[in-house]
Amino acid sequence: MKSYAKIRFYWGAFVISTIVAVGMIPLITIFPKYKGIIMHKLNRVILFFMGAKLKTFGKRDEKANLFLINHQGIMDIIALEAVENTHFRWVAKKELFDALWFGYLLKNGDMIEVDRDSKAGLIKLLKDVKESIEVKKRAVAIFPEGTRAKGQKLLPFKPGAKIVANKLKMRVQPIVITGSKNVLNEHIKTGHSGTIDIHYLDAFDVEDAPKSWYEDTKEKMQEVIDKEEKKGIYR
Repeated sequence: MKSYAKIRFYWGAFVISTIVAVGMIPLITIFPKYKGIIMHKLNRVILFFMGAKLKTFGKRDEKANLFLINHQGIMDIIALEAVENTHFRWVAKKELFDALWFGYLLKNGDMIEVDRDSKAGLIKLLKDVKESIEVKKRAVAIFPEGTRAKGQKLLPFKPGAKIVANKLKMRVQPIVITGSKNVLNEHIKTGHSGTIDIHYLDAFDVEDAPKSWYEDTKEKMQEVIDKEEKKGIYR
C-alpha cells in the first residue's frame, strides 16, 4: 500500500507539471482574456486524472474581494480553481515566481508577488491588492498561515492580510479546505484518490466587524477543521 501511495504521488506530480507546462502556460499566454475559464477547465482535468472529486459546502459571496484560506499544499489551489471560474488573484511568496514552470504560471496569471523578507513587502502588497480590486476587478486569495501546515492545527496567521483588509475596508470570506492532503501529501510524498471538501464560511465587511475579526476568523476556521477531523476527514 505504501509503495502504491508513493506511485500515486509521483503520478500526481507528473499530471500537474505536464498540464501546467503543456496546457496552462501556453493557453493563458495566447488567450489572456480567458484565463479564468482556462484555469477552471484544466484544473478539473488535473483532478480527473488524479482520481479526486470535489464537494462544496455553503457558497461563495460574490461581493467578497478577499478570501482567507487554510493551506496544506498545491491541491488547495487546484481544487478552488476547479470550483471557481473567475480566476482569483493569488498572493504567493517571491521564491515561487522563480520556480520552474510554476513561476511562469504565476507571472502569466498576473498573481501577486510578496517578498516577506523586505520591509517594503507590505507596502507593495497593499498597492497590488488595491489595484486588483479597483482596477483589475479580481478578488484576492491569500493563505494567512503563510506556509503549508503539516498538522490539523492552523499555524499563526501572519499580520499582512489583516492590515491590508482593514486599510482597504475589504469584504472577507474565509474558506476551509479539507481532504486535499490525502489526495497529494507533499510532506511525506503520498497520493490517494479521494474527495476534497471546500467549506465557504460566512462573509463579512471588516469595517463592520469587531477589532478581533482576524483572530475570530482563525477560531471559526479551526472549528470546521476539528469537526471534519472527528468525521475522519483531515486537512
